[in-house]
Amino acid sequence: MIPRDRSSQILQIALPIIGGMMSQNILNLVDAAMVGQLGKVELAAVGLASFVNFVAAAVFMGFSSGVQAMVARRIGEGNESIAANPLNGALLLILIAAIPASFILTSFSTDIMGFLNDDANVVLTGSEYLDMRLIGIMAVGMNFSFRGYLSAIKLTQFYFKTIVIMHIVNIFLNYVLIFGNLGFPEMGAKGAGLGTTISLYVGMFIYLWLTIKHTKKYGFGLHLPKLETVKQLIKISIPASLQQLFFALGFTFLFWIVGKIGTDELAAAHVLTTLTLVAILPSIGFGMSAATLVGQALGRKEVDDAYRWAWDTSKIASLFVTLISLPMFFIPELLLRIFLHDENVIAIAKLPLQLVGIAIIIDAYNLVLMSALQGAGATKDVMVVSIVCQWMIFLPIAWFIGPYLGMGLTAIWLVQGLYRLFQVGWFALLWYKKDWAKIEV
Repeated sequence: MIPRDRSSQILQIALPIIGGMMSQNILNLVDAAMVGQLGKVELAAVGLASFVNFVAAAVFMGFSSGVQAMVARRIGEGNESIAANPLNGALLLILIAAIPASFILTSFSTDIMGFLNDDANVVLTGSEYLDMRLIGIMAVGMNFSFRGYLSAIKLTQFYFKTIVIMHIVNIFLNYVLIFGNLGFPEMGAKGAGLGTTISLYVGMFIYLWLTIKHTKKYGFGLHLPKLETVKQLIKISIPASLQQLFFALGFTFLFWIVGKIGTDELAAAHVLTTLTLVAILPSIGFGMSAATLVGQALGRKEVDDAYRWAWDTSKIASLFVTLISLPMFFIPELLLRIFLHDENVIAIAKLPLQLVGIAIIIDAYNLVLMSALQGAGATKDVMVVSIVCQWMIFLPIAWFIGPYLGMGLTAIWLVQGLYRLFQVGWFALLWYKKDWAKIEV
């Protein structure tokens, strides 16, 4: 049984993050519905360009892990006056690197889209949307760093309030810019990209204002970070960035594998992945909670307490996702009919969705332990485990049993669940050994 004071600390950090992520999913659905009204070409173009933008922003998003680990450690040590130094360093590095990166990438946006798709209309529309999104990668990186910082100082309610405002702004701008409402020009898919980017910068300035107003005591913006701090931040953040990048590319390769089996299977896989990503949101939120609590405990030199935080948080996360998994396991067809109307596709997706219902419980431990290791500064270990399990074990086996042996989608999803179970075991072993307690952050 987890003591009430410990469970309340876990929930205090996690619940606002989960709420913000649920808001993001609502935005994604509204965004897709708006763009979908333009036609299938626009929808395909925006979907493909969004993935390219995610890959481009991944290296900057990784700073969030470094910021959270280092800030939580400073808070635990009692060095509150310099706790914000890692955030100062992350924002400075992102500012220096993201502007030229945006300029270079927009210069090649048409070539990138042309490499990924042969349809001239998709390439044209996608490159226009991508140009608008690439302008915002600085804001993406900074917003993720602010999220890591606010999580580390246990002020995640600011994250929730900010992201809700961002999403309201985004929906309004999409409404006026995509369709030319309220006297604005009709920009189509390009307007959707511009609306999203503007909302990202709105969020960035809200974060900046809240951080200046409420966290000056932690040294935010008062001085430049030391070179040693910047080096440590890069050392922790780059493996986290690479892990995110390879994870996203791995999903793309998985869809390529499934596409080799058949179009019905690919449609089923898209729905299964969408449901999975929604279902694991609580685990991601609890993972960030674990990262903060582990980092602060290590700052206090309380290794055993840090060790317990990962397991206590995993238990609560698994309880949450077990409740989510029940409809997947017992009424899979009812869930699938919300998204699918072809009986053959529904039949293909039914058993894999039931497997997802089991796998997300495994992923509760997976994501919390992964985040706990990152919170301790072991981002390199996390990167190695993630890449090896996904790229050297799961994807080759998925290709072999799928397109090569023709065993179908259920076999691939079964192997996916087993690979996640193996990954949990590896993370658990790393956590049990406690080598992470020796990492200087």
